[in-house]
Amino acid sequence: MATPKEHIEEIRRTKFSIGGEQNPLTEDLHQAVKNLSAELYAKDVHFLMELIQNAEDNEYGEDVNPSLELVITSKDITGTRALMTLLIFNNEKGFSAKNIESICGVGRSTKKGNRKRGYIGEKGIGFKSVFLITAQPYIFSNGYQIRFNEEPCPHSNLGYIVPEWVEQNPSLDDIKQIYGSHAVLPTTTIILPLKPDKIKPVKEQLSSIQPEVLLFLSKIKHFSVKEDNEDPRLNTVNAISISSEINFVTRKNIDADSYTLHLSADETSDVTEKECSYYMWRQKFPVRQENQVERRLEVEEWVITLAFPLGQRLNRGMSSPGVYAFLPTEMVTNFPFIIQADFVLASSRETILLDNKWNQGILDCVPSAFLNALISLVTTSEDVPVSTLTPMFKFLPIDSSSYPKLNVVRESIKAKLLKENIIPCESYSDQKIFRKPCEVGRLMPSFWNILKKARNQGVSLDSLSSHGSYILNSSFDTEEYDHILNFLGVKPVNSEWYATCIRSSNLLLGVTEDDYLELLLFIAEKWSSSFHSTDMRNVPLLKYVGPDGNVVLCPTSNVSMWNGGSMICMSRESQHISWLIDWNREFRRVTDRYFMPKSTQEAIKVFSKRETLLEWLQNQVKVRVVSVYDFAVILYNSFKGDRQLAIAYVHFLYHSLSKSYLPKGDVDNLCRIMPLVDNYGHVSTQRKGVLVPANGSKWVGLMGANPWRGAGYVELGEDYLRSGSYAGSFTPEMQLMTFLKTHVAASDIPDISPPDAELSAAYAPLTKQNAFLLLDWIHNLKYKQGLPAKFLTSIKMGSWLKISLSGSPGYRPPSQSFLLASSDENLLQDESVMVDIPLIDQGFYGNGINNYKEELKTVGVKFEYGEAASKMEGG
Repeated sequence: MATPKEHIEEIRRTKFSIGGEQNPLTEDLHQAVKNLSAELYAKDVHFLMELIQNAEDNEYGEDVNPSLELVITSKDITGTRALMTLLIFNNEKGFSAKNIESICGVGRSTKKGNRKRGYIGEKGIGFKSVFLITAQPYIFSNGYQIRFNEEPCPHSNLGYIVPEWVEQNPSLDDIKQIYGSHAVLPTTTIILPLKPDKIKPVKEQLSSIQPEVLLFLSKIKHFSVKEDNEDPRLNTVNAISISSEINFVTRKNIDADSYTLHLSADETSDVTEKECSYYMWRQKFPVRQENQVERRLEVEEWVITLAFPLGQRLNRGMSSPGVYAFLPTEMVTNFPFIIQADFVLASSRETILLDNKWNQGILDCVPSAFLNALISLVTTSEDVPVSTLTPMFKFLPIDSSSYPKLNVVRESIKAKLLKENIIPCESYSDQKIFRKPCEVGRLMPSFWNILKKARNQGVSLDSLSSHGSYILNSSFDTEEYDHILNFLGVKPVNSEWYATCIRSSNLLLGVTEDDYLELLLFIAEKWSSSFHSTDMRNVPLLKYVGPDGNVVLCPTSNVSMWNGGSMICMSRESQHISWLIDWNREFRRVTDRYFMPKSTQEAIKVFSKRETLLEWLQNQVKVRVVSVYDFAVILYNSFKGDRQLAIAYVHFLYHSLSKSYLPKGDVDNLCRIMPLVDNYGHVSTQRKGVLVPANGSKWVGLMGANPWRGAGYVELGEDYLRSGSYAGSFTPEMQLMTFLKTHVAASDIPDISPPDAELSAAYAPLTKQNAFLLLDWIHNLKYKQGLPAKFLTSIKMGSWLKISLSGSPGYRPPSQSFLLASSDENLLQDESVMVDIPLIDQGFYGNGINNYKEELKTVGVKFEYGEAASKMEGG
C-alpha cells in the first residue's frame, strides 16, 4: 500500500503527466476550473460556507464531538510572505485516498448521489472557492501534506488541482504552535495564506459568522473563530465560540418529530455568554412527481425543518437569515421562524431558486409543517410557556417584500389558522386552552393590569373564561399583535362580560385599596361609553361599612335610592372620616346612610386620578360627600320619635363641638331645631322654651308642679342629667345640661320666664331659700322683660312673706308688710305699743333681705316710717 507521499507522486505522474507526455485536456481543465470558480461565487466570502459544508459532510468517529475551528494569524508559517493566514481545524476522520483524488479533479465529488445519506454539498468544486482568497491552499490530513496553486504548474501547465507535497513551511510543529502546543492537533488542517486584498473581507466575514450556522448541521456541534497575533491588541476579528446541544424528544405526529436545540455563543466582545433554545419541527413530505428535478431524482421525501426561537435569536449584524439549505442563505423572509430544507440553490448560494419546481414543492408544504408544528407545540409541550408562542403569528399580515412568491406561503398559513384551535387562551391552571379565533375575546389593557395585580394578591381567576367567551392569553393580548388578531377576527369581549366577571370574582374585596380604586377608575372612565346601560349598574361595586362594622358592597344603580332611600357617603374632611363612620353606626337603625370604609376614603384622597374618580362617584353614582354639619342635618331628618336616638344626637353635637368638628354657630342652629325628650319620654319637636329636668331643679322646689306645661315649654327628661358613652366618646354626668343651657336655653328659676298665671306657691309660706329665689326671679324679670300681671298680683297678694307682729311670727302678703330701718322700727314700737305693725322678720331672713329692697317694693312692701305711722293712725 502506497504512502500518502507516494500516492501524491502517482497522481502527479498519471493524471497530470508530470514526468511523462503532455495531457491534451489539461489546458481545458485549467480554464474550466478558473471560469467556474469566478462565476459561481458572486462574493469573496462564500468559500467559508463551502468549508463548513465540507466539514458537515465529513465522517467522524463515534467518540468525537465534531468541531470546526478557524484561526486567523499574522504569523507567516507558509513562507509565502502572507500578511495573514487562515487555518481551519477539523477533527474528522481525515482525507482518504479517494477524497484526495476527488479534490484533484473537477466535478468529481465523492458526495454525488448520496443526498439520502445526509450529504449537503453537491457542486463538486466547493473547495476550489478558496482560490478567491488564497493563491496557495494547504491540506494536512491523515499523513497528507499537500498544497495547490492557482498558477499553472510549470510541469503540466495546469493550476488549481495539481497537488504538491509540502516538507516544510509549514511543518506540523508550526501548525501546533498556532493551534496550541499542548493540545492534540485535529486530524485535518487547511491552511490559507490570504491574498492582501482579501484580508479585510475575510476578517469581516469571520466577525459576522451567525451563531445559528449550527442549527441544521447534524454533525458539527462546536464552531469557533479567533485571531492569533503576537500582540493581542492588534486583533480585529470578533472571536466567537458556538456550541449546540440537542434535547431530542420525539413527538410523533403524522410523519414528523420535534426536538429542542440549544445554542450558546461566547464572544470575546461580550462578557456574557448568549444562549437561545429553538423548538425544531422536522416533518417529511413525499416528493410529488410534478416537482421532481434531475439533481434530486434519488430523493423520495422532502424533509422540512422549521426552527422556532424560544427567546431572542442569536444573531450578529442587522438581520438574520430566514431560509437555510443546511447552511444559511442570505434570504431574510420576515418570518419569525427559520425554514430549512434541501433547496436547490442559486449558484452564488445567496438565495434559493424560487422558480424552481423542486423548491416550489417544498414551499407548498411549509404551511402544513408550520400548522402541525404549532399545534404540536401548543397542545403537547408542557415545558414551553404560551408567551413563547406569540411570535409565530407575528409575520402573517407582513408582506415578504423582497421575495413576493413567499406570500403564497403566508396566505396559506392564514387560511389554515382560521379553522384550528390555535389561539392560546388565558388559563390559571396547568391545563392549557386553545380555541378557534372566533371563540376568543380580548380584554382592555387596563383591565389586564387589574387582573394581574389581583392574581398576585391571591384572587382566584380560574373562571375567567367561563363568562361567555374564552379570554385571549395575556402574553398575546398586546398592541404588538393587534394586526394579526384583527386579521384573525379575535374581537374584544362585550361590555356585559366585564360586569359578569366582576360580579363572579373577588376582585373588589380581595385586593388592596389602591387596586380597588384602579378598578373603579377603569369603570368610571368607560362608564358613558361602555357600562352605563349594562348590567354593570347592578353589580355590587361600592364598599361601605355595614351596621355590624363589616365592609360590604352595594350596586351603583341609583345609589341615592338603594334599599329604600339609603345613600353611600364620604366625609368631606379626612380628619372626620372615623368620626362620621362611628356615629353613623350609632344611628344605624334610622339613617339608611352608609359610609365608605376609612381606608377607602383615605386612599381616594391621595389617588392619582382622584378628580376623575370623584366626578364619577358624585355625579354618576350619586355618592354624597358630607361634612359633619351635613351629617347632623341628615340625622335630624331621620330619628323622629326615637327617644334613645334623640338623646344620642345631643351627645353627638356636644362632642362634635368639643372636638371642634362643628363651630358654635352651626351647633346653635342645629340645637334650635333639635327634638328634645321630655319628662314623660316623649320626643318633642315644637317648643316655646325649655325647662331643666325637675330632678334637682330650683323650679320644682319653689313651685312643686310645672306651670309651664300648657305654655309650650318642654320639661327635659332626666336622661340629660346622666353620663353616657356613644361612638367611643364618654359624656360625664351633668355635662349635657351645661351644654343644653348654653345652646337650647334650658332654663330654671330665676332665669326662666313665668307664665301669665297666678303663682300658687305665693299663697303659702315660703322658706327663706325659696323666698330669696322668688326675689331673684323678680329681679331678673324686672330688668329683662317685666312681670306678667297675674303672676305679679298673686305674689303681691299671697301670704308667703314671714313677718313679726307684736313679737309674734306670721305670714302676710307683701302689700301688707313693712321693711323699716332698725332705728325707725324701734321708734315706732316705743310710741304705741297698742298698735301692731307687720314687719318683715329680719331675724328669719337675716341681712340678706336688705339686698332685695327694689324687688320688695315691686311686690308692695313699704319702707318709709311715715307709711308705718299712717298705718298706725289708720288702725
